[in-house]
Amino acid sequence: MKTMHELVDTIIFSNVLKSPHIIDAFRAVDRKYFVPRTWKNETYIDNALPIGNGQTISQPSTVAFMLEKLAPQKGDKVLDIGSGSGWTTALLCHIVGEEGSVIGVERVSTLVEQGQENLSHFNFDHGCIKQAGEKLGLPGEAFDRILVSAAADEIPKELFSQLKVGGTLVIPVENSIYRFKKISETQIEQEAFYGFIFVPLIY
Repeated sequence: MKTMHELVDTIIFSNVLKSPHIIDAFRAVDRKYFVPRTWKNETYIDNALPIGNGQTISQPSTVAFMLEKLAPQKGDKVLDIGSGSGWTTALLCHIVGEEGSVIGVERVSTLVEQGQENLSHFNFDHGCIKQAGEKLGLPGEAFDRILVSAAADEIPKELFSQLKVGGTLVIPVENSIYRFKKISETQIEQEAFYGFIFVPLIY
């Protein structure tokens, strides 16, 4: 069975994982705490795995790709939509540090509880996982970075109002990953990366 460090080394070798602070997060936040025991032998294989309720913990190389495109920094305020078992929330907590904050939102109540429990293995007082509301994201708040881990059918423009000017949104839309940068209140830049598969975003 592969080790965590072998998995991380493989993703680095594939040239997906590049940034030292993101690599450090992958090494510090062990995926084993977020994978159901049923799948423990698969923990360090580069695959998505079931976590119940038709949801998955994403493939590590895909998570790495999305975090590289998101480019979170120390001190950022981050929203993690579709936090699942909590792995991406924990990775983001490690990256932004105590100067930042991370809010994970998840629509499946049993996964909210599971994610909260998994996150408790780490001393991340600046991160939490909440039950998602009827509307996508957290309307009324503004974030430096927004990460979405499930695929939308179309670009959810309501998230742009939850993004600070200068902020970045990374989200799967159908089978592509999109990166949006908010240049001003009226200008959004977008870039698409093709060839991915995600569970659907439901809200």
